[in-house]
Amino acid sequence: MPELPEVEVTRQTMADRVVGGRVLDVRMGLPLRWPLGIEPSELVGRTAQDVGRRGKYLLLHLDEGLLLLHLGMSGSLSVRENPPAPGAHDHFDLTTTRGVLRLHDPRRFGAVLWSPSLDADPARKLLAKLGAEPLGDHFTADAFYAALQRRSTPIKQVLMAGEVVVGVGNIYASEVLFKAGIRPTTRANKLSRPRANSLHAAIRSVLHRAVERGGTTFRNFSNALGETGHFQVEAAVYAREGLPCRVCGTPIRQVRMGQRSTFYCPTCQKP
Repeated sequence: MPELPEVEVTRQTMADRVVGGRVLDVRMGLPLRWPLGIEPSELVGRTAQDVGRRGKYLLLHLDEGLLLLHLGMSGSLSVRENPPAPGAHDHFDLTTTRGVLRLHDPRRFGAVLWSPSLDADPARKLLAKLGAEPLGDHFTADAFYAALQRRSTPIKQVLMAGEVVVGVGNIYASEVLFKAGIRPTTRANKLSRPRANSLHAAIRSVLHRAVERGGTTFRNFSNALGETGHFQVEAAVYAREGLPCRVCGTPIRQVRMGQRSTFYCPTCQKP
C-alpha cells in the first residue's frame, strides 16, 4: 500500500498542477471508505489554495474548507488536462480550471472527505492521534527515545502503529530496522539510547531517500504524473526472502508480525 514517501511524492507532483484551480465539477463513483460529507455541487466554485500532508493524508486546502484524501491500500491520484473517460476503478474526479484530479482505487479503501477546517471534525478527529512527522523538525531523537521507553511491544509494531512516528508502514519499517541493525521483534523499551538514536537517524535517512527515488512501486503505485517509483531496486530486505543480504551474504528471512510480512537479516540485525 502507499506509505508516507509515496504520499509525499504524490503531493509534490500534484501541487503545482492543482493550486490556483477553480472547481468546475465533482464526479463521485462507487462509495469509498467514508462519504464525502458535503454535497458535491457545494464544492463547485471553490479554489484550491495549497496541498499539504499529515501522515498519509493529503490535505487539499480550498478557499473554504479542505478535502482530506487517503490512498488506502491501492489508490493513486493523477492530474491531467484531458483525462480519458473514467474507468471502473476511478471513483472521484475533481474537475478544475487547471485539470482533473482523479482518484483511482481498485480496492476502494481510500477516502475523499470534506472538513470545514483542520480544527474541526472530521479532520480534527482523524489527525489528532497521529505521531510526529518523521521528516519534520518536531521528530527529535530525545522525544523518540522517551516514547519508546513507554512501550513494551515489538519495535516494528510500534513503528507501524503511527502513534510515536507517523507514516512508517510495512515496507519502510523493515528497511529502517535493517539500516539501524535492530531485529524487528526487539521490544521497544529494551532499546538503548544509542540504538534508539540509530533508529531515529535510519527513519529519516530511508524515508528521505525513498522520496528522492519517487517512492516504491511493487504493484500499482504511480505519482500524479503517472510515473512509478524506484526505491524498490534499492531495498535491502523487503521482499527479498532467501536472497543474500547485501551486506553480509546471509539469506534474508521472513516472519509474520501482526499478520504482515516482515523481512530481516539474522546476522546484521541484533535482538
